[in-house]
Amino acid sequence: MHATRKLWTWLAVICVLSFAVLGWVGAQIYQTAPPIPKQVISADNEVLFSEGQVDRGQQAWLSAGGQQLGSVWGHGSYLAPDWSADWLHREALELRQIWAQREYSANFDDLNKSQQAALNARLKEEMRRNTYDANTGAIILSADRAAAVRAVARHYTDLFGDARSLDQLREQYAMNANSVPNQEDLRALPAFIFWSSWAAAADRPGETDLSYTSNWPHEPLIDNRPTAEAGIWSIASVILMIGAIAAMVMAHSAAKEEEDPEPPKDDPLFNLKATPSMKATKKYFFVVIGLILAQVGMGVITAHYAVEGTSFFGYPLAEILPFVVSRTIHTQFAVLWIATAWLATGLYIAPAISGHEPRFQKLGVNVLFYALLFIVVGSTAMGWIGTLQHKGTEFAFWLGNQGLEFTSMGRIWQILLFVGLLFWVTLLGRALWPALKNPSSSRGLIVMVFLSALCIGGFYATSLTWGRHSHYSMIEYWRWWLVHLWVEGFFEVFATAVIALLFTRLGLIRAATANNAIVLETIVFLFGGILGTLHHLYFTGTPTFVIAIGAMFSALEVVPLSLIGIEAWRNYQRSKAAPWVSSYRWSILCFIAVGFWNTIGAGLLGFSINTPIALYYMQGLNMTAAHGHAALFGVYGMLGIGLLLFCLRGLSSRLAWSDALLRPMFWCLNIGLAMMVFISLVPAGIYQAWGSITHGMWFARSPELIHSKFMETLVWLRVPGDVVFAVGTLFLALFAWRLMVARKESSPAAVADHA
Repeated sequence: MHATRKLWTWLAVICVLSFAVLGWVGAQIYQTAPPIPKQVISADNEVLFSEGQVDRGQQAWLSAGGQQLGSVWGHGSYLAPDWSADWLHREALELRQIWAQREYSANFDDLNKSQQAALNARLKEEMRRNTYDANTGAIILSADRAAAVRAVARHYTDLFGDARSLDQLREQYAMNANSVPNQEDLRALPAFIFWSSWAAAADRPGETDLSYTSNWPHEPLIDNRPTAEAGIWSIASVILMIGAIAAMVMAHSAAKEEEDPEPPKDDPLFNLKATPSMKATKKYFFVVIGLILAQVGMGVITAHYAVEGTSFFGYPLAEILPFVVSRTIHTQFAVLWIATAWLATGLYIAPAISGHEPRFQKLGVNVLFYALLFIVVGSTAMGWIGTLQHKGTEFAFWLGNQGLEFTSMGRIWQILLFVGLLFWVTLLGRALWPALKNPSSSRGLIVMVFLSALCIGGFYATSLTWGRHSHYSMIEYWRWWLVHLWVEGFFEVFATAVIALLFTRLGLIRAATANNAIVLETIVFLFGGILGTLHHLYFTGTPTFVIAIGAMFSALEVVPLSLIGIEAWRNYQRSKAAPWVSSYRWSILCFIAVGFWNTIGAGLLGFSINTPIALYYMQGLNMTAAHGHAALFGVYGMLGIGLLLFCLRGLSSRLAWSDALLRPMFWCLNIGLAMMVFISLVPAGIYQAWGSITHGMWFARSPELIHSKFMETLVWLRVPGDVVFAVGTLFLALFAWRLMVARKESSPAAVADHA
């Protein structure tokens, strides 16, 4: 008990200090973020962009799809360009061409090398010079650069408008014509894109060759190259990771692990009688499977748009289901079904653990279910309608699609979801209360389940921290609190604690061992995970020390994964501990798959892009998608399915249970995911990385590369893996259908229905 108290103390200290540092970093980002100008004017006082247009342009871009339609500073989708890199390259080419025509009466490409070198040197000096005047709040551009800006702005208004000359380019970008129909918004949109590229090129005050985005994106035309700090901290992070892994392996080797207890002769949960509230969770799991099917269907359509930007095998599907909508649903449903599976698991196990069914608990579970269903359907429908009918920026922010990846639902829906999560914590807490009060060998695990649930409910408040007029750097700061800390942090702690608790209830691990292990695991995970959030923010207008902190702590996130194989092997052994354990075989194998994908998806693929020097060249490319698919589904998705199967085992008739359906489900999902990642996404990411390193980020995201024969071949090579994966989801759906239509057993052994 003394050792456990010390671990809890260390956990509290690490959380307090880590969040204090993370909060301080946020304050520094707020103070030093790229300034938003009141005006952008030319040297002869012509107003290019007026006061408020950068802010209005940001809202216009987000309402048109935002991070679902290309990206800014590397965060977003991958078919359309990174707009900051695209503008930067177009403006540089335009300015060079203006000088070449005026001074040599020729195109730049026709000049000799010495003439080109002179103009290139001039270009770098012109575009890296920071002409922001803090006193007037204006960015002052030379007359030539102002002309270049006007030319690029026309391209953007034509692109987001309905100019027929750009129909083919829009097709390649998977965007519909007239994405921004409001003319005031359309005139403002280029102001935001210009500002994002200006911040990527202009030197910080008092610095040389160091832009607000730490020289991201790579753009050789103006010598936008990785900083020395990016290289140094990348090397340091790798050294730290290797050292920390060695230390963990040595500590694990020196520690004396208790053997697992002798398993009970019979299933301890066989005669567990499900309470009314436990039975009420069954519909949650069926909805989870429905969301999985919808997400996979939208994923197929979204992937196909990489070949036919606005059509599906010739049918003009984008007229009713544009890429922006299909990708929003695909990414949003991934988070929603995984979260729903975990929430339902909490509601299921709480009365089982405490032996207490609070008054009106079933009513609360049912109310929460229909409230969550209303939020899912309402937010999806409003986002879809808002995109198709161009309801405008205010509608997009409050009710429609905010245009932010993984956090796209409108603010009203976010508020309702926050209230729903607090209600879930209340339901969970009141059911767990007797077990929390009474001393027991597993009380530490129960406390961890409740505390992580409290954090899940509380930390969703970070989705309410930004507003319509927030600085883009601050939006990204808070968004990653939600995506990284909420999904990858506290949900993972919650699920890990739940799994440990389930194993103790089955008598497969000792409660005392599990208590210490789960607190220690949480310490190791959050020590790197909280400040590791900053690796998402290297190049989003943040101070340079963010690179140092993010690199070092994100490297520590990989350390616990070094022993994941040992835990997976132990779980495999537990699956064979006694004949009755085979009843939970596929749940346990899902947990083993979590270990595998943690090592591959989060570890191998995650760290391959996490170091500053790697992310500098690969942010916003398909290597990120490879990591995202392997980690999100492989880790969190398989965890959710494993928990779903465990709970359904206790809520279903054993005669309706079919391992014959679960076997192909499990293998199809995992093999299909591996095929998708390693046959298509990883090669595409490596090819794009080559383009980024050799030519610049603009080229890696350009139609020339994205729609090259090689890249489109890789898109088609996704089909076999996608088909295998989709077959796995169909087996899961068939399994669920069998459970839904099965009649209850009428024999005296009906108690087995609750086993």
